[in-house]
Amino acid sequence: MALVVVGLAPFSLGAQPQPSGPSPDIKGWRAVRIADGIEHPWGIAWLPDGRALVTAKGGQLYLLADGKAQRVEMQGMPRVFDNGQGGLMDIAVHHSDGSRIYMTVSTGSSEQNRTTLVRGLFRDGRVSGIETLFQVEPPKNGAQHFGSRLLWLPDGTLLMTVGDGGNPPQRVGSMLAREQAQNLQSHLGKVLRLTEDGRPAADNPPAKRPQARPEIWTYGHRNIQGIARDPESGRIWANEHGPFGGDELNLLEAGRNYGWPLQSFGRDYRTREPVGQPSVPGMVDPLLVWTPSKAPSGLAFYTGQRYPDWKGSLFSGGLASRDLRRVIVDEQGRVTGQERLSIGARVRDVRQGPDGYLYVLTDESNGKVLRIERP
Repeated sequence: MALVVVGLAPFSLGAQPQPSGPSPDIKGWRAVRIADGIEHPWGIAWLPDGRALVTAKGGQLYLLADGKAQRVEMQGMPRVFDNGQGGLMDIAVHHSDGSRIYMTVSTGSSEQNRTTLVRGLFRDGRVSGIETLFQVEPPKNGAQHFGSRLLWLPDGTLLMTVGDGGNPPQRVGSMLAREQAQNLQSHLGKVLRLTEDGRPAADNPPAKRPQARPEIWTYGHRNIQGIARDPESGRIWANEHGPFGGDELNLLEAGRNYGWPLQSFGRDYRTREPVGQPSVPGMVDPLLVWTPSKAPSGLAFYTGQRYPDWKGSLFSGGLASRDLRRVIVDEQGRVTGQERLSIGARVRDVRQGPDGYLYVLTDESNGKVLRIERP
């Protein structure tokens, strides 16, 4: 097993991580097709009865049952801005009966759009009473960097990731969009922590700073596409797109600054010049840097029994790399190695199902739901 050069204790400002390089391939597994025919699936969440709901970028929702993907009627859904990287994105189920469905969606137009959180009731095979709970401020134009993943915490609050708004020359107000990640008066480039009704959680650390948005939980992010939690240690990881190299895996802690765009291993797409510095005092260094970029999307922390030797590992999807990476972490949350499962298609999401299997969504016009099996 090849090791990455990462020796950081959580949130250490010591030795910098180095780009990871290639990962060895894992043998002895297979991807079993569970369902297909979903145009560009984005997120998956399970209901208490074992069925799953899958979002599709174009604004559709599907119910997986008996090996088929059935279209779900949604009443009250706002008009989806399905353009570029925007669309219907993540989904999370809340309440023990699985009745409340939370989704992130880009809304608006090319000239003015934003990431929006909505909630509806799933009953009798349809979602009704959809209401808008929260909208990102400020709005932006273009069709880049919306985020957006959702993660429920044990205290009943919801983490929501939001992208920085886009690459240069994209601007939001008088600033380059990417500079919004350091602007605490903006939701862009942040992880937000909300109540179940979409309000700011009461004890978000940045809320104590003058003029800071009260929803902010962490900041300095470019475009988080995966977030996962270890239920035993409580550690929360996120994978994040870097520009032209320098994709990151970060260990998140409330109130911390993750550096973008002042700190980065990436380069500007236009100039090929480095963006920021690899490490900046007072900002959190990444645990792992993927170079070349794999365009990470979807992240799962594995706790099941189907693959005993994978228990306690992170699994990160790759859009550009068309694979799934097993990231090995030790008891202190440090990365000690990684391996690769070649999927052969853009991986948009990876989640652990209630049956203990890993499930993968492929980002294709005929998108598939795959189950990872080992003999």
